[in-house]
Amino acid sequence: MNISILELETKPEPQPVFAQRPAPPLPPPETTRKPPLPALTGIRTLLAIFIILFHFTPPHLGLLYPFIDNGYIFVGVFFLISGYVLTYNYADRGRTLSKREFWLARISRLYPVYLFVLLISFSMVQNEWHARSHAEFWQGIILTPLVLQGWSPSVATFWNTVAWTLTSECVLYAAFPWLIRLPWPRKPMRLVAVLIALWIIGLTPHSLYLYLNPDHIVGPVDRYSSTQLIRFLKYTPLPYVCTFLSGVTLGKLQHALTLTSRQRLILSAISLAIVAVFFYALVSHTPYLLMHGGLMTPIFAALVLGLSGPHPISALFSWRPLLLIGESSYCLYLLHFNVFQLLHTYHVPERLHLVTLDPWLSYAILILLALAVFHFVETPARKAILRRFSRKPRLPVPAS
Repeated sequence: MNISILELETKPEPQPVFAQRPAPPLPPPETTRKPPLPALTGIRTLLAIFIILFHFTPPHLGLLYPFIDNGYIFVGVFFLISGYVLTYNYADRGRTLSKREFWLARISRLYPVYLFVLLISFSMVQNEWHARSHAEFWQGIILTPLVLQGWSPSVATFWNTVAWTLTSECVLYAAFPWLIRLPWPRKPMRLVAVLIALWIIGLTPHSLYLYLNPDHIVGPVDRYSSTQLIRFLKYTPLPYVCTFLSGVTLGKLQHALTLTSRQRLILSAISLAIVAVFFYALVSHTPYLLMHGGLMTPIFAALVLGLSGPHPISALFSWRPLLLIGESSYCLYLLHFNVFQLLHTYHVPERLHLVTLDPWLSYAILILLALAVFHFVETPARKAILRRFSRKPRLPVPAS
């Protein structure tokens, strides 16, 4: 114990000695909040819009047509960005990550909107009854509310055609708390090697199918080819594991690298140039299954890495309207297929006497509905679920 000079001079009366209680353990250090990645939010908006236009293509697209006509490619980019953003946010707390809280956060975001879309499009179940065998219909009725339909190639597109992706997302999210704890390489070059290895492994099943042609398809395999094996490669979770893992690896690479804004600008510019050359010059000569299987994953990975910092190109993708829609991009993706069909089943453009503005009117309605669902369904439902089931201690609100 340190004794000051004043204490020595005054010689205070001896005080009774009390047993000292052990000091309470210090709370764990707070994790530093990561800088936001607005450009990735903006690019998610563009990807979602491209997928909408791919499913319901308007006329006179001009220079955008090669991107729209092959919009299915961008589904894999969502899996890449998903793995990247999760790793970007959780890489430094993987060992302390609560699996229960992580899964609860994911469920609270995904399932309310998913269930909402199924409910508002329940009338489409009647179409499934007429289009499928009774066995497939009941399989779809059981699996779809449980988000398990993606495991069955025959009913993966049941009720909401695009919702098969949620089966894959749920599988990958379930595995993430273990994936983030794996002994990933620390050196950038080794992480790049892992990225290349995952890319090759991910393309292997699709390449083998094209080489062996087990279904004896005459002519090239295209988007209209629909055998069980092709549907397995298109809709089930396993073919997307490598794409998601590539995103996780890219997130690790983001932490391992120190890139200047200028380097990220150059990386973004080169990636966008390669994407443009591919869609305008090479896409029509590239096998459909390879594109669906992630042929462009390394280029999109480079673009994501380049957009993860401030520079003029990332500022372009961070345009405020893109960010506004990007916040609701999940809602927009889940809503668009069924709602677009419902709008035309019930002749909404005709009832509004705005047929001449369609399909652009339908696109505008989809975006406005997605924003509304985000603010009045997704956000309140997520908060309510977390408030009811989360075990995280709530921070006290400081007095004013």
